[in-house]
Amino acid sequence: MRSLTIVLLFHLSVSVYSQQNLQTKFEKSGGSETVTNKEGIEYWTKLANQFEQVSLLKMGLTDSGEPLHLIIYNTDKVFDISNIHESNKPVILINNAIHAGEPDGVDASMMLIRNFAQNKSLYPYLKDIIIAIVPFYNIGGVLNRNNSSRVNQNGPEAYGFRGNARNYDLNRDFIKMDSKNAFSLVEIIKQLDPEVFVDTHVTNGSDHQHVLTLISTQHNKLGGQLGVYLEDTFEAEVFGSLREKDRSPVVYVNVHGRSPNEGWVQFWDAARYSSGYAALKQTIGFISESHMWKPYKKRVENTYDYLEVMVSLTAKNSALIQEKRLIDREQLLKADSLPIAWENNREQFRMVTLKGFETSNPVNDLTGNPLLYYNREEPIEKEVPFYNEYDVSAKVKVPDYYIIPKVWAKVIERLSANGVNMIALQKDSTIEVETYTISDYQTVSAAYEGHYLHYSTKTTVELKQITFRKGDLIVPTKQLAKRYLVEVLEPSSQDSFFNWNFFDTILQQKEGFSDYVFAEKAPAILKSLSIEQREEFKAMKHSDSEFAKSNFRQLDWIYKKSTHYEATHLSYPIYRYSSNE
Repeated sequence: MRSLTIVLLFHLSVSVYSQQNLQTKFEKSGGSETVTNKEGIEYWTKLANQFEQVSLLKMGLTDSGEPLHLIIYNTDKVFDISNIHESNKPVILINNAIHAGEPDGVDASMMLIRNFAQNKSLYPYLKDIIIAIVPFYNIGGVLNRNNSSRVNQNGPEAYGFRGNARNYDLNRDFIKMDSKNAFSLVEIIKQLDPEVFVDTHVTNGSDHQHVLTLISTQHNKLGGQLGVYLEDTFEAEVFGSLREKDRSPVVYVNVHGRSPNEGWVQFWDAARYSSGYAALKQTIGFISESHMWKPYKKRVENTYDYLEVMVSLTAKNSALIQEKRLIDREQLLKADSLPIAWENNREQFRMVTLKGFETSNPVNDLTGNPLLYYNREEPIEKEVPFYNEYDVSAKVKVPDYYIIPKVWAKVIERLSANGVNMIALQKDSTIEVETYTISDYQTVSAAYEGHYLHYSTKTTVELKQITFRKGDLIVPTKQLAKRYLVEVLEPSSQDSFFNWNFFDTILQQKEGFSDYVFAEKAPAILKSLSIEQREEFKAMKHSDSEFAKSNFRQLDWIYKKSTHYEATHLSYPIYRYSSNE
């Protein structure tokens, strides 16, 4: 009996030691501190060594020179992500610290997986799901630790910086992929093909009583059966489950500099953002935005419950999600046209409960101007409109193939990273294709994430015989990357590679003329033009006084109608081909 008592006491002491030994820095500090990158990876290593259902993998490099890590929790103990879907379990991918000054998900994820591993009998749904976690995405930002850059944020005591090692905001990098981080994460997404993608953030755009706000992939943009399911069922279950845990979440309060008390428009998740990128992959995306001015301890606790809810609901609804996803992908392959632009419908909305504060715009003592003021002494609770319906404002007929000359290596590299199937031409070939000419575009006046973005891009279309070289790439659109291809290759799409400046060299003329020389050739060239063109020239001289006064404008007009004008200027170098069958 004495020996049995000693054995039981030994196991009890080991269990107590194990629990204490696996306390996170957040817990040890009473909820005031978050881990460094080194401390976090050491903790995850400890979990992986202690629990056979947890694995820590290195998944490529980041701009900081440090590897990107991936945690897998799988009760089947299968961790090869290239064939992890063979079990037919759904995958939820949780991405933390995309903005390293917003570490709520970092600490919540550590505690969540530890609790799952230590008490798996309490969570029967764990056998039905694979959990993948990027513990720190923006490692360069995590290494750039400070306690002052988040001026509106209430804790933790020290945290990382929003920009990565090269000062990119990684939540604007899912399409342009300027960072090594993005290439590594896109590889993870390509191989895992998650049903649900969760990104954890902290918001600072408005004030209210809610600790947790949530963004889901815009349901119209996700489209198909998944979009309907997200809007009608899944999102409601997420919010309902959190309320059962005595949390009070609200949809992301999308206002900046104005009161939210009369409602707001749903955040537009363009493809550059995680939730917008997820839609291109038929993946349900969610972004948690805990409220910056709430105590760090409360924010992490709310994020913990949110992540647990996302895991449990993904597992519970896995068959339904996978069925709808399969149907949507089958329909996508058949689609002959796809949207490239959207606009918010202000005639449709649903009501949401805002727990906010009375607001006013008193004159600020410092600036002498009216400034939005939230009176935290006067809390309110009211129903407000949430404008979450978007209509398609432009769509494009999808060609059977895009053709990409091999010289555009950066574009090809990004398509390949996203799993796009491409076929190299085996010999030089002349093909009749649809060509775009850039007829108009606007450009922002200030740098944005290392680019001067174009927008409001317009094109004209023409059929031409183009000779392609051996090794140029034929890209069939009948593949699961179809929406991605349209998003990035159609120049008028918001987040197209054209709008992200990948083709800016075509916007500059390389050859020109000297007016005193060309003026001698211009009359003969004008005479050789069609009657319609000559009449157009005459009408412009008559109706446009500036044109009539300008030697250069008149000569340039004639020059651009001549064979001397270079064919590559404003000629978009991605081509569309459809068979006649």
